[in-house]
Amino acid sequence: MGPLIPNGVIPYEWNNIIAIIIGIVFGFVLEASGFSSSRKLAGVFYGYDFAVLKVFFTAALVSLIGILYMDYLGYINMEQLYVHPTYLWGAIIGGVIMGVGFVSAGFCPGTSLCAVAIGKIDAIVYVIGIMVGIFIFSELYTVFQPLYEGYFYGNITLMDSFGINRYWFVFVFTIIAILAFVISDLIRKRRKKIFY
Repeated sequence: MGPLIPNGVIPYEWNNIIAIIIGIVFGFVLEASGFSSSRKLAGVFYGYDFAVLKVFFTAALVSLIGILYMDYLGYINMEQLYVHPTYLWGAIIGGVIMGVGFVSAGFCPGTSLCAVAIGKIDAIVYVIGIMVGIFIFSELYTVFQPLYEGYFYGNITLMDSFGINRYWFVFVFTIIAILAFVISDLIRKRRKKIFY
């Protein structure tokens, strides 16, 4: 369970049930926000809808600031949090594949499943493509392994990479997010004037 729920308060057997409930709520929020629409999701790349940019920046900031506060108050220890290992080639190639898929189909893996749940055919095709890609990767893993595990940098974060204090990093990240919000609003308003 989460760090704020001591062991024994909620029985271990309830973990999967709670995960399913959270998943249903998350899917409902995605659908209610319009994130099952490929046009809305792809809008960030074409400059007419920046909801995705704003939502992801906001989610990253809220979680980052929340973790820092919980660490400061002693509820969690940031040094004990799991940091996914960085394999540079895998990250770059995976990012390119994900980006091309996102731009061409208008879905990311999570939002595609949300769209499948409401019966969108383009999302079903997209998810089938994901499954085919996973199957090919798993069957040919030994071929892809040198690329997948190339340039291993360990369990590093952006703060480690830049070598700056975590609080300064959050401050700079917040300023970047605010600038991104302002610039995206200016682009959207300008585009609206041109096309309407």
